[in-house]
Amino acid sequence: MGAVLGLFSAAQLACCCGSAACSLCTACPACRNSTSTRIMYAVMLLLGTVVGCIMLAPGLQDDLKKVPFCKGGIVSSGPDCQSAVGYLAVYRLCFALTMFYALMSLIMLGVKSSKDPRAGIQNGFWGLKYLVVIAIAVGAFYIPEDSSFATTWLYFGMIGGFLFIIIQLILIIDFAHSWAERWVGRYEETESKWWYVALLSATAIMYIASITGIVLLYVFYSSPGDCSLQKFFISFILILAVGVSTVSIIPSVQERQPRSGLLQSSVVTLYTVYLTWSALSSSSDTQCKPNIFGPSDGSKVGFDQQAIIGLIIWMCCILYSSIRSASSSSKITMSEHVLVKDGGERGGLTEDSGKGGQKVWDNEDDGVAYSWSFFHLTFCFSTLYIMMTLTNWFQPNSSLATFSSNDASMWVKVISSWMCMGLYLWTLIAPVVLPNREFN
Repeated sequence: MGAVLGLFSAAQLACCCGSAACSLCTACPACRNSTSTRIMYAVMLLLGTVVGCIMLAPGLQDDLKKVPFCKGGIVSSGPDCQSAVGYLAVYRLCFALTMFYALMSLIMLGVKSSKDPRAGIQNGFWGLKYLVVIAIAVGAFYIPEDSSFATTWLYFGMIGGFLFIIIQLILIIDFAHSWAERWVGRYEETESKWWYVALLSATAIMYIASITGIVLLYVFYSSPGDCSLQKFFISFILILAVGVSTVSIIPSVQERQPRSGLLQSSVVTLYTVYLTWSALSSSSDTQCKPNIFGPSDGSKVGFDQQAIIGLIIWMCCILYSSIRSASSSSKITMSEHVLVKDGGERGGLTEDSGKGGQKVWDNEDDGVAYSWSFFHLTFCFSTLYIMMTLTNWFQPNSSLATFSSNDASMWVKVISSWMCMGLYLWTLIAPVVLPNREFN
């Protein structure tokens, strides 16, 4: 961790650390202070995730058994602490990151512009921030496991993970709308058949992947035994997918949203199929799920295929929220509360200022481009979500042999998939049912 931090501090992320560091890197592209700051916090979270993945590496489990928190020996009536040491170490690492982002969220309450004295804390002191996270993590490693720390922290992880899934849903829906708007706009401007072919191809590929996924879910998760609950989950998400796809192309919706269509529906459908698969994989009913997923040895920590896909989607959403600016579709998708509002003039930067001009300019003099407090709260939830994903929603008071069987996490993911369909449906019908309200 120290080596990674030292290397990172030396590079300073190619000028995105702030104005002072940027003046030393004249070759770097210019960017807004609001964007560079968000990228820096995202990098901090990504580095924490990498460290968490390293803690789950099989070769490190013997070394991790020497950590202070395992001296109690047991995990609150669950497995031996040393058997689950990787998961418990991830819990403590994510505890440190969560506490850091929660503290930053409280400090940044009520900030209106970069003229606030707290702006320096938000946009600088990066080395000190890493030291704070490391200090909290070191302290967390001394919390004995026989104090039921992991069992208690699990409930915070479940709640925070669920809340981040909702935010992730909003970002994915915004991405779907933005993607469709851009490609449809290019097609209308150029009338090129290639844009039309690209639209059809992308839509077809995602629908084919969704249909394939649903068929595989029926084959692997509903064939043995009764499995009526699993069949209901799969059938219900299929009905919802057909429903929202139909609504997206009805005349009244098309009249209010001409660029709405099947491309957005295919993105949302594919994501909800993934959520359903992830939910079914978390079921405690071993008769209704295959044994081809997950670590081959149930007595060892690790994370399975659906967790890896979850990490990839999470990383894309974090990066998307860090660099994406709010657009005309952001109001209807409610992502305007998460994304940066595009604005702010370039200060201290001209075409000829390559030798000494600012590479990062302050675009928040007149007002913040996003809620600094809510941004940190979002990352707080994101850390809890990544904790649950890395540990396969592991229950500390359960056996490692059934580490991925957690009915609570199954319901969290199932309800999230339904909420995703509901949120997307609202973005389609809101302009119709509320014709007097401006959504652009």
